[in-house]
Amino acid sequence: MADPTQSDLNALDVTDAEAVEINSIAQPLVPDAAPDANDDLVQIRSTPDGVVFVTINRPAKKNAFDGPTIAALREAFETLHGADHVRLVFLRGAGGTFSAGADLGWMRDAADWSEGDNRDDAMQLAYMLKALRDIPALTVALVEGSAMGGGAGMVAACDMAVAVEGARFAFSEVKLGLIPATIAPYVIEAVGARRARQLFLTANIFDADYAAHAGLIDMILPEGSVDEFISMLSDSVSVNAPGAMGDAKRLVNEVAGRHIDHGLMEDTAKRIARARVSVEGQEGVRAFLDKRKPVWSE
Repeated sequence: MADPTQSDLNALDVTDAEAVEINSIAQPLVPDAAPDANDDLVQIRSTPDGVVFVTINRPAKKNAFDGPTIAALREAFETLHGADHVRLVFLRGAGGTFSAGADLGWMRDAADWSEGDNRDDAMQLAYMLKALRDIPALTVALVEGSAMGGGAGMVAACDMAVAVEGARFAFSEVKLGLIPATIAPYVIEAVGARRARQLFLTANIFDADYAAHAGLIDMILPEGSVDEFISMLSDSVSVNAPGAMGDAKRLVNEVAGRHIDHGLMEDTAKRIARARVSVEGQEGVRAFLDKRKPVWSE
């Protein structure tokens, strides 16, 4: 990946190109923009069949993060931890951009804070990312436009990510003399340590094809096909037991990286035994044997 050229800037939308022109190391930052028309920083919409849409709603600032936005996202994600019957959570940005990363005004303020204040502030982002990671349902990042810095970190923290053709990504923190610290655990898990070193240390903008090659996203969608993808995936998971989906996700999180020994074998045996006698397990198996739909898919 070479440093961004004029063709790279042309691939970005006008506002992104202006941001780079104003500040050559602005990514993942954006310049000051007009106040957001809507004070509802994060919007949540749900459907009766257990699909939830969480939308970052700062389109005037390309959905960049600041303290209040991070707090609103954390609250939204934590609310979903205990939401019954939720199978699928889509995360996206309003106005055709996923997230430009950190808000420039927020970063300007942080430059004058003490190390302790900056640590406390960074912990809020860390808590937000962990809250996203811990949602029991399948989480899917829908990347349109760009996902920069912390925005790309949120992509990595989701269980699945798709990007529309033309999407751009970057971990540009080192160009600002910073490091992508709070997002690092999720990015490293998604792309591996060797690839993370490359992405973090080059700090280059890369496209959706490279993001898929690196493992940051799972699929590239043609322009205009987002709604079709949402419908397809929603239909696919609608037949799954929501409680079992949450247990399966916890299974992966708690088994990954463990040595396969007697303790792990016993742990997994207990998990399937518990599932077999659970309400969902009993209903699912009986429905299969009776050749009918289980109650959660009716």
